[in-house]
Amino acid sequence: MHSSFLDTSDTAHFDPLPSDRSALAGLVGRTPLIRVTEPFAPAGRGFWAKLEGFNPGGIKDRPGLHMIERARSRGELHPGAPVVESTSGTLGLGLALAGLVHGHPVTLVTDPGLEPSMARLLGVYGAEVQIVEEPHPAGGWQQARRDRVTQLLAGTPGSWCPDQYNNPDNVAAYTPLALELAAQMGHIDVLVCSVGTGGHSAGISRVLRQLHPGLRLIGVDTIGSTIFGQPARDRLMRGLGSSIYPRNVPYDHFSEVHWVPPGEAVWAARRLATSHYATGGWSVGAVALVAGWLARTLPPADRIAAVFPDGPQRYLTTVFDDDYCATHGLLGARPTPEPEVIGSLAEKEVTRWTRCSEVADPLSRPAAEEASQ
Repeated sequence: MHSSFLDTSDTAHFDPLPSDRSALAGLVGRTPLIRVTEPFAPAGRGFWAKLEGFNPGGIKDRPGLHMIERARSRGELHPGAPVVESTSGTLGLGLALAGLVHGHPVTLVTDPGLEPSMARLLGVYGAEVQIVEEPHPAGGWQQARRDRVTQLLAGTPGSWCPDQYNNPDNVAAYTPLALELAAQMGHIDVLVCSVGTGGHSAGISRVLRQLHPGLRLIGVDTIGSTIFGQPARDRLMRGLGSSIYPRNVPYDHFSEVHWVPPGEAVWAARRLATSHYATGGWSVGAVALVAGWLARTLPPADRIAAVFPDGPQRYLTTVFDDDYCATHGLLGARPTPEPEVIGSLAEKEVTRWTRCSEVADPLSRPAAEEASQ
């Protein structure tokens, strides 16, 4: 009699299960695509979304592993040496994974905006979490976190910081993601990325522009972020935006930038969940909103790729919590059909969904002079 159950009495023909922690790195990458159509675009139109939430910790598992591997290969990070970095959450997961794989204790500096569930999860994965108590007068929470990192590095001999904001290895880490997209989609006309440290927008676009010279890169930022020359303000959304100027941002690659408020990001993230059974947090909602608009307005033949950096798990008490959203006035914030348009980055302070097709580094001389006028 034949049985449908696996007979485990003779397992000699099976390969042994990997026990080395280095095998954990194999869980990262080869993430799927999903086609997003209605209600973001009419029938017959849409965009392709790269679901980076299928990595164990999200998109920043890729640079977490790559930055540590490269630092070890160059002798900058010695075996067993501590790793110290500033994070708003997702990179922390990637560094915790890399620390486990390569045997490094990891200390993460964050701020009170980090969700308690994320802080607990980072601790569960073995990272030490330190929370700064006051924002920097000019650089906000990000600069306060970086200042704490500097203090910890000075007091911990042999420790190393990835410096995700300026580290070119953060950019190079996304080459495999770009090649995955190219293999999955073939031709790509438009790439839509959220912008925080600038790592994935720079790394993916650098490769795809070589394969598709006409590629258009669309950046998605949040209101209150300084990345594209707007004044720094308190920001509710995490994972995109900045109160400093990361040097990894590829300003010369962008065809345009969109600023998205938190209410519209919440609307889009929730509509993704109910319409496509795929969603994520602030960055995913903002990217989906912009990619949907592009799918409605660009020629139907244009192939649009959007990067969804993570999944919904860490946002169950924010984006997907009615009480939280009601407290912050985020419920019922249905986006306008079209974004507002400004002619230059410093034309005015944006407070709603807005786009600009003139992109420049705000620290360059012309942009700085324009902003000061």
